Amino acid sequence: MTSILLTGATGLVGSRLLPRLLDAGHDCRALVRGDAELPPGATAVRGDLADPDALSAAVEGVDAVVHLAALFRTEDEDAIWRANRDGTRNLIAAVRAHAAGARLIMASTGNVYDHDAPRPGRESDECSPTAAYPASKIAAERLLRDSGLTWAILRLPFVYGDGDGHLAMMPAMAPRFGLHPAHTYSVAHHRDVKAAVDLALSGTIDGRTVNIADDAPVTVFQMAELAGDPIDGSAEPLANPWAGRMDATLAHQLGFRPTVPTIYAAARDGIL
Repeated sequence: MTSILLTGATGLVGSRLLPRLLDAGHDCRALVRGDAELPPGATAVRGDLADPDALSAAVEGVDAVVHLAALFRTEDEDAIWRANRDGTRNLIAAVRAHAAGARLIMASTGNVYDHDAPRPGRESDECSPTAAYPASKIAAERLLRDSGLTWAILRLPFVYGDGDGHLAMMPAMAPRFGLHPAHTYSVAHHRDVKAAVDLALSGTIDGRTVNIADDAPVTVFQMAELAGDPIDGSAEPLANPWAGRMDATLAHQLGFRPTVPTIYAAARDGIL
């Protein structure tokens, strides 16, 4: 049994990962604000990434930290940087001081890859995002690589499943962000976020940054159809055909195998 601290436990990904970690027999703590409810068996540590005292208590004695907490959908760019870069810096400091032998696994994002790339994004690519969210995640990645801790970085794609509502947002997101119907995303089911975290907990990807994705990227058009709210198609040229795509070759080389190989497999099995 591994003792794990999970940050971001009440978010879209964390709220689905935490029960799976508990079901696997791990001893789980969750850093949460206020009176957030957790599944039975999880231990709440009240506080946030800006609270050194809470972080000290949260990491004391753990074997691993799975760091999911991040700020994304807000126009307050300063808040994004405080949460994603500065919060990660604070967490690293706490682990150094109170759990130096712990493995720190951080979730990053495929949004870090340049939108005009000539192929799907690879871990070795130089990334120079300008938007606050991916830029702050790149900064957090650098802090972790330079931390001297045992670390792993999982760059996650569009994560969906378990009725999380993420897929259902696509029909509205497409016109809002001017997404071409043929714009394609790498995706992964929540079950395979757990599979990726399992791989990281095993130590297999220590000291690596790894893209996580299933076996078949999906277009915006297909996502909208699967969400039950189709959008119009288009034969206009797609300006950046590789934007949103991630190369998951390294993950496969390291032993990652998606348990939900495609979004259509998820639809067939009723786990969208």
